[in-house]
Amino acid sequence: MFNPSRDQVRQFFFDTWQRHRAGQPLEGLQHSALAVILLHPEYQPVLDAPERYLQHDWTPEQGSVNPFLHMSLHLAIEEQLSIDQPPGVVAEINRLSHATGDRHAALHAALECLGEVMWLAQRDQAAPDQQAYLEGLRRR
Repeated sequence: MFNPSRDQVRQFFFDTWQRHRAGQPLEGLQHSALAVILLHPEYQPVLDAPERYLQHDWTPEQGSVNPFLHMSLHLAIEEQLSIDQPPGVVAEINRLSHATGDRHAALHAALECLGEVMWLAQRDQAAPDQQAYLEGLRRR
């Protein structure tokens, strides 16, 4: 299984954005990453400055969101949706999209649920709880 480092993930987003801006063809997952980047113009200045942000730390005390974590969670959810894993996630995201009238808002609700489940899994040194994730989506 591919387990990129923090710097590799960031470099992937920097490279994707740089290739897009230069009009160069994208490869594989870069297509999905670009779609996420385009949903978030507020992160594009970060992607324009890799020398400044490759090693930058975003902490809760700063009150700002780590753009690379946010975009990575978007990619994870898009992958979940492409294979309906965990089973039922497509139905829940569709339900949220319909309820809010905004797919991006529905994805952000899923991001919150996924982020919490991932944090708990790391804290408890356990696998992510798929049922807790789906239950979190159902409560939204």
